[in-house]
Amino acid sequence: MLEIIHIVGFAVAMGTIFMVDLRLIGIGMMRQLPSQLQKDLAPWTLGGLAAALISGPLIWSSDPQMYVNNSSFQFKMVALLIALLFQYTIHRKMAFSNPLPVAGALTGIVSVALWVSVVAGGLFIAFV
Repeated sequence: MLEIIHIVGFAVAMGTIFMVDLRLIGIGMMRQLPSQLQKDLAPWTLGGLAAALISGPLIWSSDPQMYVNNSSFQFKMVALLIALLFQYTIHRKMAFSNPLPVAGALTGIVSVALWVSVVAGGLFIAFV
């Protein structure tokens, strides 16, 4: 059950983040400003992240030794930290400033790459 909550929470958070990213890149939601989209989706993003960040440590507590020694888990945690820092500093600032197309696209691409890295790290935990 915890894994379902974790995955659904992460899917909601990443889905809303990706919607803003696609707008910043310039390939979706073009009728809305990035700032309005960011504002409208923020509660969903935060709710999804809260679900993932609460369920994650509970999953980890089921076998902490395995997770601590797993290189994919370590990668996921580093990627998550970087993605969260990027999300709530640079990405947020860029979305609310309605940036120039090149700056917005670069921000969106970096954001997508960071969040995909987090998911990839999580997926490979079982295989390492």
